[in-house]
Amino acid sequence: MKKMTFAIAALLAASIFVSCAKEKVSVTCAADLAGKKIGVQSGTTGELYVQENVEGARLSSFKSGIDAALDLKTGSIDAVVLDELPAQQIVARNPDLKIIRDQVFTDSKEAYAIAVKKGNTNLLNTINAAIAEMKANGDYEALVNTFMPADGNIVIPEAIATSGATKVKLGTNAAFPPFEYVNGKEIVGFDISMGQRIAAKAEASLEVVDMAFDSLIPALQSGTIDFIAAGMSVTEERKKNVDFSDEYFQSEQVIIVKK
Repeated sequence: MKKMTFAIAALLAASIFVSCAKEKVSVTCAADLAGKKIGVQSGTTGELYVQENVEGARLSSFKSGIDAALDLKTGSIDAVVLDELPAQQIVARNPDLKIIRDQVFTDSKEAYAIAVKKGNTNLLNTINAAIAEMKANGDYEALVNTFMPADGNIVIPEAIATSGATKVKLGTNAAFPPFEYVNGKEIVGFDISMGQRIAAKAEASLEVVDMAFDSLIPALQSGTIDFIAAGMSVTEERKKNVDFSDEYFQSEQVIIVKK
């Protein structure tokens, strides 16, 4: 009888252990996101994709993709949906994470552009002229090779000095490498270098204003900043609130999971 009691107790203990053990989550494609705990950067197209396309998603929005990745590492969420290049930067620094690609994202690539307040035609024309000039004289290709090198070794270029009687304020979210991020005490990145060239074209001095991504458009509308350079994708919803420049980069969403 005692032996029987011990055996039953052992079986119950094992059952409790199994029931409390964390179920392994497998995400191998976008379809697997259904019903999962998903992290995104607040205000981004990744957030919009999950809200509109992932059934039963338990969504957590973060100030940055890096913050989302930290929760992924601790197991608080199952996956992160983020733009391709920032995701690559995160995974490069976290070998326990990996990227999952899906054709659904490849088939719907997103165009990055610079945003200005609606009706600010003069600044918009200056920005478009600067983008065209960069592509024509080789500066654009040089910046791509600098901030997105094949070997992954970024060498930050010297800042272009800007000056003038007027000042233009570039709004960004410095948690989106390689487009904008903090290096030491400076905000650097592809968009920042491009912003310097825009300011030079406008014969104005440049001020970089760092803020949360979902605060950028309200700040633009209120006049706190003059333009947004923040890896911002052109969407029909955003077009209702801002005017966009010519596109300067194309990207797609990817999924980050634990290995």
